[in-house]
Amino acid sequence: MIKVSIVGKGNVSYHLGKAIEKSKDIEVIEVLSSRENLFTKVSEPNQDTLSAQPDIYILAVSDNAIVEASQRLRKTKSLVVHTSGGISITTLPKEVRRGVFYPLQTFSKKSEIDFKKVPLCIEAENKTDLEILHNLAIALSNEVHEVSSKQRVKLHLAAVFVNNFVNYMYKIGSDICQDSELPFSILKPLLTTTAQKIENLSPEEAQTGPARRGDTITIKKHLDLLTVKEHKEIYSLMTQSIQKTYGKEL
Repeated sequence: MIKVSIVGKGNVSYHLGKAIEKSKDIEVIEVLSSRENLFTKVSEPNQDTLSAQPDIYILAVSDNAIVEASQRLRKTKSLVVHTSGGISITTLPKEVRRGVFYPLQTFSKKSEIDFKKVPLCIEAENKTDLEILHNLAIALSNEVHEVSSKQRVKLHLAAVFVNNFVNYMYKIGSDICQDSELPFSILKPLLTTTAQKIENLSPEEAQTGPARRGDTITIKKHLDLLTVKEHKEIYSLMTQSIQKTYGKEL
């Protein structure tokens, strides 16, 4: 049985806690909130284990809070890991057993997640701690990867492009639909098909649209329709980048 203490009460902590509840191999000793230089208990799932030390402290806090939260654990003998994609393992105090437990997924409390399908990226400074993290990961997910800090920061960058930036494109599309008194839901079959295509095609092969075709008439029409300066700039930059990529084929 792996005993863990979770620090944080945000989206990652919420979904991680729900996943752990389903596992017979992991026990949450406590959930802590990290604020004002103190750890405050949010919940005590098992009253019989409150005096026990966890095998792992999981810092499921914002990137800006990792340093402060981890400094309060400098004297612990437990393994201390953070869940950030963009922060190096060396950000944690050198006095502790350091590790990373990064779930590669977007988390919102109102959206259910099948944690078994979430890729878990782990890192530790010695084989023993890496094995502990591996055992924790395989108890929660079917997809576990050993990823270095250098690799992980690039992976996180890629994730920002394919998730955060793409979702913002959804927001722009939603605004355009709303401005024309159209429901955003009319685009959802297109969004679903676009995502499904990547199962069988590379992103390069799946690219379509007026920029890919070199349809300058449609591109000019779209630019004329856009009234928000930032949206027009995004459309122009994306179009130019696509044309540069596929220009030899036009």
